[in-house]
Amino acid sequence: MAQRGIREFDAKRMLARSLPHYLDDLAYKGEVVLVGPDTDVEEVVALNSWLLRKRLVIKPDQLFGKRGIHGLILLDADWDAVKEYLAKNMGREVEIGGVIGNLTHFLIEPFVPHENEYYVAIRSEYSSDAIYFSTEGGVSVEENWDRVLQAQADIISGIDSGAISAIVPADLGEERQKVIEFISALYLFYVDCGFVYLEINPFTITDGTIMPLDMVAKLDDAEEFWCRERWLDLSFPEPFGRTPTPEESYIKDLDSKTGSSLKLTILNPAGRVWTMIAGGGASVIYADTICDLGHSCDLANYGEYSGDPNTEETYHYTATILDLMTRERDPRGRILLIGGAIANFTDVASTFKGIVMALREYRDRLKESDVKIYVRRGGPNYEQGLKLMRSLGRELDIPIEVFGPEMHMTRIVPMALGE
Repeated sequence: MAQRGIREFDAKRMLARSLPHYLDDLAYKGEVVLVGPDTDVEEVVALNSWLLRKRLVIKPDQLFGKRGIHGLILLDADWDAVKEYLAKNMGREVEIGGVIGNLTHFLIEPFVPHENEYYVAIRSEYSSDAIYFSTEGGVSVEENWDRVLQAQADIISGIDSGAISAIVPADLGEERQKVIEFISALYLFYVDCGFVYLEINPFTITDGTIMPLDMVAKLDDAEEFWCRERWLDLSFPEPFGRTPTPEESYIKDLDSKTGSSLKLTILNPAGRVWTMIAGGGASVIYADTICDLGHSCDLANYGEYSGDPNTEETYHYTATILDLMTRERDPRGRILLIGGAIANFTDVASTFKGIVMALREYRDRLKESDVKIYVRRGGPNYEQGLKLMRSLGRELDIPIEVFGPEMHMTRIVPMALGE
Protein backbone atom coordinates (compact mmCIF):
# COMPACT_ATOMS: atom_id res chain seq x y z
CA MET A 1 0.00 0.00 0.00
CA ALA A 2 1.20 3.48 -0.88
CA GLN A 3 -0.46 6.64 0.37
CA ARG A 4 -0.75 8.94 -2.62
CA GLY A 5 -1.83 12.56 -2.46
CA ILE A 6 -4.45 13.73 -4.95
CA ARG A 7 -5.41 17.18 -6.15
CA GLU A 8 -8.12 19.14 -4.37
CA PHE A 9 -9.86 19.25 -7.76
CA ASP A 10 -10.21 15.46 -7.80
CA ALA A 11 -11.17 15.23 -4.12
CA LYS A 12 -14.04 17.70 -4.60
CA ARG A 13 -15.26 15.97 -7.75
CA MET A 14 -15.35 12.65 -5.91
CA LEU A 15 -17.14 14.25 -2.98
CA ALA A 16 -19.82 15.80 -5.20
CA ARG A 17 -20.39 12.56 -7.09
CA SER A 18 -20.24 9.94 -4.34
CA LEU A 19 -21.25 11.60 -1.06
CA PRO A 20 -24.95 11.91 -2.09
CA HIS A 21 -25.10 8.10 -1.91
CA TYR A 22 -24.75 8.49 1.86
CA LEU A 23 -26.27 11.94 2.43
CA ASP A 24 -29.62 12.71 0.82
CA ASP A 25 -29.67 16.50 1.09
CA LEU A 26 -26.14 17.36 -0.05
CA ALA A 27 -26.50 20.26 -2.45
CA TYR A 28 -22.78 20.71 -3.19
CA LYS A 29 -22.43 20.50 -6.99
CA GLY A 30 -18.67 20.15 -7.30
CA GLU A 31 -18.30 23.14 -9.62
CA VAL A 32 -14.52 23.02 -9.98
CA VAL A 33 -12.13 23.58 -12.86
CA LEU A 34 -8.47 22.57 -13.10
CA VAL A 35 -6.22 24.74 -15.29
CA GLY A 36 -2.78 23.52 -16.32
CA PRO A 37 -0.05 24.75 -18.68
CA ASP A 38 -1.80 23.31 -21.74
CA THR A 39 -5.37 24.22 -20.82
CA ASP A 40 -7.41 26.23 -23.35
CA VAL A 41 -9.13 28.69 -21.02
CA GLU A 42 -11.67 29.72 -23.66
CA GLU A 43 -12.74 26.11 -24.02
CA VAL A 44 -12.98 25.89 -20.22
CA VAL A 45 -15.39 28.83 -20.20
CA ALA A 46 -17.47 27.28 -22.98
CA LEU A 47 -17.86 24.09 -20.93
CA ASN A 48 -18.40 25.89 -17.60
CA SER A 49 -20.57 28.94 -18.18
CA TRP A 50 -20.82 29.57 -14.40
CA LEU A 51 -17.30 31.00 -14.59
CA LEU A 52 -18.78 34.13 -16.18
CA ARG A 53 -21.74 34.41 -13.83
CA LYS A 54 -20.27 33.82 -10.38
CA ARG A 55 -17.65 35.37 -8.13
CA LEU A 56 -14.64 33.08 -8.11
CA VAL A 57 -11.71 31.70 -6.13
CA ILE A 58 -8.45 30.58 -7.75
CA LYS A 59 -5.54 28.88 -5.98
CA PRO A 60 -2.65 26.50 -6.78
CA ASP A 61 -3.55 22.80 -6.67
CA GLN A 62 -0.18 21.06 -6.30
CA LEU A 63 -0.22 19.12 -3.01
CA PHE A 64 0.98 21.88 -0.73
CA GLY A 65 -0.92 23.80 1.93
CA LYS A 66 -0.97 27.24 3.55
CA ARG A 67 -1.67 28.80 0.17
CA GLY A 68 -3.39 31.78 1.79
CA ILE A 69 -0.43 32.44 4.08
CA HIS A 70 1.84 32.51 1.02
CA GLY A 71 -0.45 34.98 -0.72
CA LEU A 72 -1.36 32.57 -3.51
CA ILE A 73 -5.17 32.64 -3.24
CA LEU A 74 -7.34 35.13 -5.12
CA LEU A 75 -10.79 35.52 -3.54
CA ASP A 76 -14.08 37.05 -4.68
CA ALA A 77 -12.85 37.70 -8.22
CA ASP A 78 -14.50 37.88 -11.62
CA TRP A 79 -13.33 35.93 -14.66
CA ASP A 80 -11.15 38.77 -15.98
CA ALA A 81 -9.28 38.95 -12.66
CA VAL A 82 -8.83 35.18 -12.70
CA LYS A 83 -7.30 35.32 -16.19
CA GLU A 84 -4.95 38.08 -15.03
CA TYR A 85 -3.95 35.93 -12.03
CA LEU A 86 -3.23 32.99 -14.35
CA ALA A 87 -1.11 35.14 -16.66
CA LYS A 88 0.93 36.33 -13.70
CA ASN A 89 1.35 33.02 -11.87
CA MET A 90 1.39 30.21 -14.45
CA GLY A 91 4.95 28.85 -14.40
CA ARG A 92 6.02 31.19 -11.62
CA GLU A 93 8.80 29.87 -9.36
CA VAL A 94 7.99 29.95 -5.65
CA GLU A 95 9.44 28.52 -2.45
CA ILE A 96 7.08 26.60 -0.19
CA GLY A 97 8.43 25.13 3.05
CA GLY A 98 11.99 25.17 1.76
CA VAL A 99 11.02 23.48 -1.53
CA ILE A 100 11.42 25.46 -4.75
CA GLY A 101 9.11 24.67 -7.64
CA ASN A 102 6.96 26.12 -10.39
CA LEU A 103 3.24 26.77 -10.22
CA THR A 104 1.62 24.71 -12.97
CA HIS A 105 -1.93 23.78 -11.90
CA PHE A 106 -4.70 25.92 -10.47
CA LEU A 107 -8.16 25.21 -9.08
CA ILE A 108 -11.03 27.58 -9.90
CA GLU A 109 -14.35 27.37 -8.06
CA PRO A 110 -17.21 29.62 -6.93
CA PHE A 111 -16.52 32.02 -4.08
CA VAL A 112 -18.64 31.22 -1.00
CA PRO A 113 -19.22 34.12 1.42
CA HIS A 114 -19.35 32.72 4.96
CA GLU A 115 -18.93 33.45 8.64
CA ASN A 116 -18.43 30.13 10.45
CA GLU A 117 -15.57 27.79 9.60
CA TYR A 118 -15.54 24.15 10.75
CA TYR A 119 -12.80 21.51 10.62
CA VAL A 120 -13.19 17.78 9.95
CA ALA A 121 -10.52 15.20 9.19
CA ILE A 122 -10.24 11.42 9.03
CA ARG A 123 -6.95 9.54 9.30
CA SER A 124 -6.29 5.80 8.96
CA GLU A 125 -4.29 4.28 11.79
CA TYR A 126 -3.08 0.73 12.44
CA SER A 127 -6.33 -0.81 13.69
CA SER A 128 -8.78 2.09 13.56
CA ASP A 129 -9.65 5.35 11.87
CA ALA A 130 -9.45 8.61 13.78
CA ILE A 131 -12.13 11.23 13.15
CA TYR A 132 -11.45 14.84 14.17
CA PHE A 133 -13.84 17.79 14.43
CA SER A 134 -13.59 21.39 15.55
CA THR A 135 -15.89 24.39 15.41
CA GLU A 136 -12.79 26.57 14.94
CA GLY A 137 -11.55 25.60 11.52
CA GLY A 138 -9.45 27.58 9.08
CA VAL A 139 -5.82 28.65 9.18
CA SER A 140 -5.68 28.71 12.99
CA VAL A 141 -6.84 25.14 13.61
CA GLU A 142 -3.32 23.93 14.42
CA GLU A 143 -2.84 26.71 16.95
CA ASN A 144 -6.08 25.66 18.64
CA TRP A 145 -5.56 21.90 18.42
CA ASP A 146 -6.56 21.47 22.06
CA ARG A 147 -10.11 22.32 20.95
CA VAL A 148 -10.22 19.59 18.31
CA LEU A 149 -12.34 16.63 19.44
CA GLN A 150 -11.61 13.06 18.37
CA ALA A 151 -13.56 9.82 17.86
CA GLN A 152 -12.24 6.38 16.91
CA ALA A 153 -13.80 4.04 14.34
CA ASP A 154 -12.92 0.35 14.36
CA ILE A 155 -11.81 -0.78 10.91
CA ILE A 156 -14.05 -3.87 11.14
CA SER A 157 -17.18 -2.74 12.95
CA GLY A 158 -17.03 0.92 11.88
CA ILE A 159 -18.46 3.69 14.03
CA ASP A 160 -21.88 4.46 15.47
CA SER A 161 -23.60 7.81 15.40
CA GLY A 162 -23.19 8.16 19.18
CA ALA A 163 -19.42 8.45 18.87
CA ILE A 164 -19.77 11.14 16.23
CA SER A 165 -22.44 12.96 18.23
CA ALA A 166 -20.00 13.10 21.15
CA ILE A 167 -17.51 15.24 19.19
CA VAL A 168 -20.09 17.70 17.80
CA PRO A 169 -20.90 20.31 20.49
CA ALA A 170 -24.49 21.04 21.44
CA ASP A 171 -23.96 24.79 21.06
CA LEU A 172 -24.14 24.41 17.29
CA GLY A 173 -27.88 24.59 17.71
CA GLU A 174 -29.93 23.81 14.62
CA GLU A 175 -26.79 23.05 12.61
CA ARG A 176 -25.63 20.30 14.98
CA GLN A 177 -27.69 17.46 13.49
CA LYS A 178 -26.70 18.47 9.97
CA VAL A 179 -23.01 18.34 10.93
CA ILE A 180 -23.45 14.92 12.61
CA GLU A 181 -25.12 13.53 9.49
CA PHE A 182 -22.43 15.05 7.29
CA ILE A 183 -19.54 13.54 9.27
CA SER A 184 -21.27 10.14 9.41
CA ALA A 185 -21.75 10.17 5.63
CA LEU A 186 -18.21 11.46 5.10
CA TYR A 187 -16.79 8.49 6.99
CA LEU A 188 -18.70 5.99 4.80
CA PHE A 189 -17.48 7.87 1.73
CA TYR A 190 -13.93 7.77 3.12
CA VAL A 191 -13.98 3.99 3.61
CA ASP A 192 -15.70 3.05 0.36
CA CYS A 193 -13.48 5.27 -1.80
CA GLY A 194 -10.14 4.01 -0.49
CA PHE A 195 -8.95 7.09 1.38
CA VAL A 196 -6.21 6.98 4.00
CA TYR A 197 -6.45 10.68 4.85
CA LEU A 198 -9.16 13.24 4.22
CA GLU A 199 -9.30 16.77 5.58
CA ILE A 200 -11.85 19.50 4.92
CA ASN A 201 -10.56 22.71 6.44
CA PRO A 202 -12.67 24.63 6.49
CA PHE A 203 -16.19 23.72 5.58
CA THR A 204 -19.13 25.99 6.20
CA ILE A 205 -22.91 25.88 6.17
CA THR A 206 -24.66 28.31 3.82
CA ASP A 207 -28.44 28.39 3.54
CA GLY A 208 -28.57 25.00 5.21
CA THR A 209 -26.04 23.49 2.75
CA ILE A 210 -22.65 22.01 3.63
CA MET A 211 -19.94 23.66 1.52
CA PRO A 212 -16.36 22.32 1.52
CA LEU A 213 -13.95 25.21 1.02
CA ASP A 214 -10.53 23.52 1.19
CA MET A 215 -9.71 19.82 0.96
CA VAL A 216 -6.61 17.66 1.38
CA ALA A 217 -6.79 13.97 0.50
CA LYS A 218 -4.64 10.86 0.14
CA LEU A 219 -5.68 7.53 -1.36
CA ASP A 220 -4.44 3.98 -0.91
CA ASP A 221 -3.25 3.24 -4.45
CA ALA A 222 -3.83 -0.48 -3.86
CA GLU A 223 -7.57 0.28 -3.94
CA GLU A 224 -7.50 1.39 -7.57
CA PHE A 225 -9.02 -1.84 -8.95
CA TRP A 226 -11.99 -1.69 -6.58
CA CYS A 227 -12.52 2.07 -6.70
CA ARG A 228 -11.85 2.80 -10.36
CA GLU A 229 -15.38 4.07 -11.05
CA ARG A 230 -15.44 6.24 -7.93
CA TRP A 231 -12.02 7.68 -8.67
CA LEU A 232 -13.17 8.89 -12.10
CA ASP A 233 -10.12 9.71 -14.26
CA LEU A 234 -7.86 11.10 -11.54
CA SER A 235 -4.10 10.82 -11.75
CA PHE A 236 -1.55 10.98 -8.96
CA PRO A 237 0.51 14.17 -9.36
CA GLU A 238 4.16 14.48 -8.44
CA PRO A 239 4.98 16.25 -5.17
CA PHE A 240 5.49 19.99 -5.48
CA GLY A 241 8.95 20.87 -6.72
CA ARG A 242 9.58 17.54 -8.40
CA THR A 243 9.42 17.08 -12.17
CA PRO A 244 9.72 13.51 -13.49
CA THR A 245 12.73 12.78 -15.67
CA PRO A 246 12.10 11.35 -19.17
CA GLU A 247 13.25 7.96 -17.91
CA GLU A 248 10.85 8.03 -14.94
CA SER A 249 8.02 9.01 -17.26
CA TYR A 250 8.95 6.18 -19.64
CA ILE A 251 8.84 3.57 -16.86
CA LYS A 252 5.58 5.04 -15.55
CA ASP A 253 4.06 4.66 -19.01
CA LEU A 254 5.41 1.11 -19.24
CA ASP A 255 3.92 0.34 -15.83
CA SER A 256 0.50 1.63 -16.94
CA LYS A 257 0.40 -0.90 -19.79
CA THR A 258 1.12 -4.02 -17.77
CA GLY A 259 -0.45 -5.95 -14.93
CA SER A 260 2.97 -6.10 -13.32
CA SER A 261 4.59 -3.34 -11.27
CA LEU A 262 7.48 -1.30 -12.66
CA LYS A 263 8.60 1.71 -10.61
CA LEU A 264 11.59 4.01 -10.89
CA THR A 265 12.64 7.15 -9.02
CA ILE A 266 15.99 8.81 -9.71
CA LEU A 267 17.55 10.06 -6.48
CA ASN A 268 21.07 10.94 -7.59
CA PRO A 269 22.03 10.47 -11.28
CA ALA A 270 25.72 10.60 -10.33
CA GLY A 271 25.29 8.03 -7.56
CA ARG A 272 27.60 5.06 -7.36
CA VAL A 273 25.10 2.44 -6.18
CA TRP A 274 22.20 1.45 -8.45
CA THR A 275 19.51 -1.04 -7.57
CA MET A 276 17.19 -3.33 -9.50
CA ILE A 277 15.08 -4.95 -6.82
CA ALA A 278 12.20 -7.40 -7.26
CA GLY A 279 9.33 -6.54 -4.91
CA GLY A 280 8.18 -3.39 -3.15
CA GLY A 281 9.04 -4.64 0.33
CA ALA A 282 12.48 -5.82 -0.74
CA SER A 283 13.20 -2.46 -2.40
CA VAL A 284 12.58 -0.71 0.92
CA ILE A 285 14.85 -3.14 2.77
CA TYR A 286 17.69 -2.74 0.28
CA ALA A 287 17.45 1.06 0.31
CA ASP A 288 17.38 1.08 4.12
CA THR A 289 20.42 -1.20 4.29
CA ILE A 290 22.42 1.01 1.94
CA CYS A 291 21.55 4.08 4.02
CA ASP A 292 22.17 2.30 7.35
CA LEU A 293 25.69 1.52 6.15
CA GLY A 294 26.30 5.23 5.61
CA HIS A 295 26.01 5.29 1.82
CA SER A 296 22.79 7.25 1.33
CA CYS A 297 24.69 9.84 -0.73
CA ASP A 298 25.76 7.03 -3.10
CA LEU A 299 22.23 5.65 -3.66
CA ALA A 300 21.30 6.58 -7.22
CA ASN A 301 17.74 5.28 -7.58
CA TYR A 302 14.77 3.68 -5.88
CA GLY A 303 12.23 1.39 -7.48
CA GLU A 304 11.03 -2.13 -8.07
CA TYR A 305 9.96 -4.67 -10.64
CA SER A 306 7.41 -7.21 -9.45
CA GLY A 307 4.18 -8.98 -10.28
CA ASP A 308 5.83 -11.37 -12.78
CA PRO A 309 6.78 -8.94 -15.59
CA ASN A 310 7.50 -10.70 -18.87
CA THR A 311 10.90 -10.86 -20.56
CA GLU A 312 10.32 -7.83 -22.77
CA GLU A 313 9.11 -5.64 -19.91
CA THR A 314 12.07 -6.63 -17.77
CA TYR A 315 14.43 -5.91 -20.66
CA HIS A 316 13.11 -2.36 -21.10
CA TYR A 317 13.22 -1.72 -17.35
CA THR A 318 16.80 -2.99 -17.10
CA ALA A 319 17.98 -1.13 -20.20
CA THR A 320 16.65 2.14 -18.77
CA ILE A 321 18.65 1.69 -15.57
CA LEU A 322 21.82 0.60 -17.41
CA ASP A 323 21.59 3.61 -19.71
CA LEU A 324 21.32 5.96 -16.72
CA MET A 325 24.11 4.42 -14.68
CA THR A 326 26.67 4.37 -17.51
CA ARG A 327 26.28 7.99 -18.67
CA GLU A 328 28.91 9.25 -16.24
CA ARG A 329 32.05 7.65 -14.85
CA ASP A 330 32.99 7.34 -11.20
CA PRO A 331 36.67 6.74 -10.32
CA ARG A 332 35.50 4.16 -7.76
CA GLY A 333 33.45 2.31 -10.37
CA ARG A 334 29.74 1.60 -10.19
CA ILE A 335 27.73 -1.06 -8.37
CA LEU A 336 24.51 -2.68 -9.57
CA LEU A 337 22.50 -4.68 -7.03
CA ILE A 338 20.03 -7.10 -8.60
CA GLY A 339 18.21 -8.44 -5.57
CA GLY A 340 14.97 -9.55 -4.07
CA ALA A 341 13.38 -11.93 -1.63
CA ILE A 342 12.18 -15.43 -2.53
CA ALA A 343 9.48 -14.92 -5.16
CA ASN A 344 6.06 -16.51 -4.75
CA PHE A 345 4.99 -16.62 -8.38
CA THR A 346 7.40 -14.46 -10.42
CA ASP A 347 9.31 -16.66 -12.87
CA VAL A 348 12.91 -15.77 -11.99
CA ALA A 349 14.34 -17.38 -15.13
CA SER A 350 11.93 -15.44 -17.38
CA THR A 351 12.70 -12.08 -15.82
CA PHE A 352 16.42 -12.81 -15.80
CA LYS A 353 16.28 -13.46 -19.55
CA GLY A 354 15.20 -9.85 -19.99
CA ILE A 355 17.98 -8.68 -17.68
CA VAL A 356 20.54 -10.75 -19.61
CA MET A 357 19.40 -9.23 -22.93
CA ALA A 358 19.96 -5.71 -21.59
CA LEU A 359 23.33 -6.55 -20.01
CA ARG A 360 24.58 -7.98 -23.30
CA GLU A 361 23.47 -4.84 -25.13
CA TYR A 362 25.27 -2.56 -22.66
CA ARG A 363 28.42 -4.71 -22.28
CA ASP A 364 30.88 -2.10 -23.58
CA ARG A 365 29.42 0.75 -21.54
CA LEU A 366 29.37 -1.44 -18.43
CA LYS A 367 33.06 -2.25 -18.86
CA GLU A 368 33.93 1.40 -19.51
CA SER A 369 32.12 2.40 -16.32
CA ASP A 370 33.79 -0.40 -14.32
CA VAL A 371 30.45 -1.80 -13.15
CA LYS A 372 30.35 -4.67 -10.66
CA ILE A 373 27.13 -6.61 -10.35
CA TYR A 374 25.82 -8.47 -7.32
CA VAL A 375 22.83 -10.80 -7.67
CA ARG A 376 20.70 -12.46 -4.99
CA ARG A 377 17.39 -14.12 -5.86
CA GLY A 378 15.15 -17.05 -5.05
CA GLY A 379 11.80 -18.35 -6.22
CA PRO A 380 10.33 -20.33 -9.16
CA ASN A 381 13.05 -21.42 -11.61
CA TYR A 382 15.67 -19.44 -9.69
CA GLU A 383 18.39 -22.06 -10.36
CA GLN A 384 18.03 -21.57 -14.10
CA GLY A 385 18.01 -17.79 -13.68
CA LEU A 386 21.15 -17.76 -11.55
CA LYS A 387 22.87 -20.10 -14.00
CA LEU A 388 22.15 -17.59 -16.77
CA MET A 389 23.74 -14.81 -14.74
CA ARG A 390 26.86 -16.82 -13.85
CA SER A 391 27.53 -17.78 -17.46
CA LEU A 392 26.86 -14.22 -18.55
CA GLY A 393 29.62 -12.89 -16.30
CA ARG A 394 32.13 -15.15 -18.03
CA GLU A 395 30.74 -14.34 -21.47
CA LEU A 396 30.89 -10.56 -21.04
CA ASP A 397 34.03 -10.51 -18.87
CA ILE A 398 32.15 -8.47 -16.28
CA PRO A 399 32.36 -9.26 -12.54
CA ILE A 400 28.99 -10.73 -11.54
CA GLU A 401 28.65 -12.28 -8.07
CA VAL A 402 25.62 -14.59 -7.97
CA PHE A 403 23.82 -15.95 -4.90
CA GLY A 404 20.63 -17.87 -4.24
CA PRO A 405 18.29 -18.04 -1.23
CA GLU A 406 21.05 -19.55 0.92
CA MET A 407 22.47 -16.02 1.15
CA HIS A 408 20.74 -13.53 3.46
CA MET A 409 18.75 -11.13 1.27
CA THR A 410 20.76 -7.98 1.95
CA ARG A 411 24.12 -9.58 2.64
CA ILE A 412 25.26 -8.62 -0.86
CA VAL A 413 24.96 -4.93 0.09
CA PRO A 414 27.93 -4.79 2.53
CA MET A 415 29.84 -7.12 0.21
CA ALA A 416 29.38 -4.71 -2.68
CA LEU A 417 30.22 -1.67 -0.55
CA GLY A 418 33.29 -3.28 1.00
CA GLU A 419 31.84 -3.10 4.51
